Amino acid sequence: MISHEKHEPMRTLVVITTPKLADKASDMFKDFKIPLQYEWYGVGTAPSEIIDILGLGNPDRAVLLCFAKRTLAEELLVKLKRRLKLGAANSGIAFTIPITGANALIVNMVEQTEESKFKRKRERDEKKMADSKYSVITVIVNQGYSENVMEAARAAGAHGGTVIPSRRIGNEQTIGFWGMGIQNENDTVMIVVENSHKLRIMQAIGEKCGLHSDAKGIVLSLPIDTVIGIDDEDDE
Repeated sequence: MISHEKHEPMRTLVVITTPKLADKASDMFKDFKIPLQYEWYGVGTAPSEIIDILGLGNPDRAVLLCFAKRTLAEELLVKLKRRLKLGAANSGIAFTIPITGANALIVNMVEQTEESKFKRKRERDEKKMADSKYSVITVIVNQGYSENVMEAARAAGAHGGTVIPSRRIGNEQTIGFWGMGIQNENDTVMIVVENSHKLRIMQAIGEKCGLHSDAKGIVLSLPIDTVIGIDDEDDE
């Protein structure tokens, strides 16, 4: 059952960082009594020379996802930035995506989250967390074509992304009708971009890796509510 009742707006909070920092973020979510969180492991796609310049070392990335009320999600972002030093070399990014509908059980679980003991005054970081100018482009392609996606994205102005191994589950007859092929093993590529560049990057990916290609790619974008770890200024 999907809940459409009036509740405080909910957010999906996504953290893309190193496995070690992801463990710290997960512990923090537990402190906040977040009822549901999920973790995947992927690979960063920044070119090797950029990894060397930024001192990133191992490009392995963990993707952590949880659900929270908007006010709590904002609180989590502030603490994530400070505890994980997001935006610094070898750290990562975090962002929130609006949720327009959810299973009633999920809503009730999130509503029960204890957050009162973490309430405090907002400081400078929160003033910068206004409406974001970013989106996350998500591309699902046949396994082995993630680098093709990133080549097209970089040529159109993207800087890097995260690749997550995935598996498609669906009606094969319907999938075949739409020309999506029959390969079940996929790569999901997530790329955070400025909205001003989004359409150009999506078009470039679609031309090279769309459904007409061997990659059989599906390209979509989601609005980011708030993001940290990109273009951050020094706070200390």
